[in-house]
Amino acid sequence: MKRLALALGIAASALIASPTLAQSAAGDRVKMVVVYGDDPAPVAEGDEIVVVARMPENDRFRIPEALRFSDDPANMAWAQRVERLEMIGAFGQLSCSTAGAGGFTGCTEQLIRQAYGERATSGEVRFSQLIAAARAERLSTIDEAARAEQERVEQIEREYMERLAREAAGPAPAAAPPTSERAPGDVPPLAQPPQ
Repeated sequence: MKRLALALGIAASALIASPTLAQSAAGDRVKMVVVYGDDPAPVAEGDEIVVVARMPENDRFRIPEALRFSDDPANMAWAQRVERLEMIGAFGQLSCSTAGAGGFTGCTEQLIRQAYGERATSGEVRFSQLIAAARAERLSTIDEAARAEQERVEQIEREYMERLAREAAGPAPAAAPPTSERAPGDVPPLAQPPQ
């Protein structure tokens, strides 16, 4: 009886598996490609399906976004790993434990650290995106500001060169008469310090 049930089970599994094998053999070839900027998309050859994801040009050499914000332990900084190792046997003050006097004092620090961690990994605000937006805004005006500054400096230089050319072409200025009433050898006495 057991052999019969075993044979029926094997036959049933073979019948169930055969349609899935037939389906996978007749599938279409799908080619998934990521294209950056204005690069041309590849052309499908024959019965091939080409799926193109177009990304901005400035993402070409960046780490993919899925890896940038990963919580994988392999992406943890060494400083954080060392800090975790230091806290393995932590007890006493600033440890947030019930063992030892003053163990509760570390609970506030732990709550603050946890809140900052949640804030950094939340989906609401990514500081890297805010920084990138601020940089883009600054870079959008920096070329115009540099061009205006360059024009201003060139105008000042032009005026200076024109003034030098006028002075060189004109007559030499006469010596100005002395404006003081003293004679050239008449020098006032130096002030005497108090004694």
